[in-house]
Amino acid sequence: MARIIGTGSYLPNNVVTNKDLETLVDTSDEWIKTRTGISSRRYAGKDENTGEMGLSAAKKAMAMAKVTKEEISYILVATTTPESLVPSTSAYIQGKLGAKNAACLDLNAACSGFIYGLQVAQGLLSLPGIEKILLIGSEVLTKITDFTDRSTCVLFGDGAGAVILEKGQGIHSVITGADGTQGACLHTGTFKVENPMTKEVMGPQKIYMDGQEVYKFAVRILPEALRQVVAKGGGDLSTLTHVIPHQANLRIIQGAAKKLDMPLEKFFVNIEQVGNTSAASIAIALDEANRQGRLQKGDTLAMVGFGGGLTYGACYMTWTL
Repeated sequence: MARIIGTGSYLPNNVVTNKDLETLVDTSDEWIKTRTGISSRRYAGKDENTGEMGLSAAKKAMAMAKVTKEEISYILVATTTPESLVPSTSAYIQGKLGAKNAACLDLNAACSGFIYGLQVAQGLLSLPGIEKILLIGSEVLTKITDFTDRSTCVLFGDGAGAVILEKGQGIHSVITGADGTQGACLHTGTFKVENPMTKEVMGPQKIYMDGQEVYKFAVRILPEALRQVVAKGGGDLSTLTHVIPHQANLRIIQGAAKKLDMPLEKFFVNIEQVGNTSAASIAIALDEANRQGRLQKGDTLAMVGFGGGLTYGACYMTWTL
């Protein structure tokens, strides 16, 4: 059993509006708003890497939870945009925090990464000796965004969110899944590699997305995942107080609400000012809802996401803060 005892988030100061993007690609504020619900997003500055943003979010979550660096048993970081593979982003953050007792692990499940992290954290907390876990979602998507592709570059932003979890009653159920046969619908490359035989240089590649296929997957899987996770946790969709979905596209969230016959007001939405921050998305939205006083002790809450892989995940819980 696991429960969340603190939340935190970090967004870069650099606000990029739809009007700003009009100077980069053939698009318009109206076109972007109509198709995505996004008005602006945040871009990391030159000194704001995945680790530093995650560190800032982590410190806020730790302060809320009143947890010291020595109490953290594990640091989990969900990201598709690490500053480096070795050391991992989690190890980088551990070093900066001075959390010398914490083991470190990075996860990559794209935009579903935070939910995957919740499931991993839940399992770890069932083990003896693991008492407090710092889970972070952090992304600098701008470094893999193709700013010549107007259909994708308008979607993405940078940011980080974090939670502290401990043993206790709170999370009732978590589900995760994937359909790897659709991996080509949303993908990106990685390192710049030179073939030693041909001297051909491959990568680094930018994000490619088949928007129609991803949309069809999302509007199907979000309602299915929500139904499944709430049923698994012994709950009822009709009694859910809040749903915090991955902030990918407002039309997807609207479509999920309609399929579930749930009022859109139950879905927390901050995509207008933040955009799609991948693995950080749900964590940022959770912290924002928490700090705005939207979440009250005893509320039932579901979080749900989907992403490259194609992956998906959902969590059903009672809010205990």
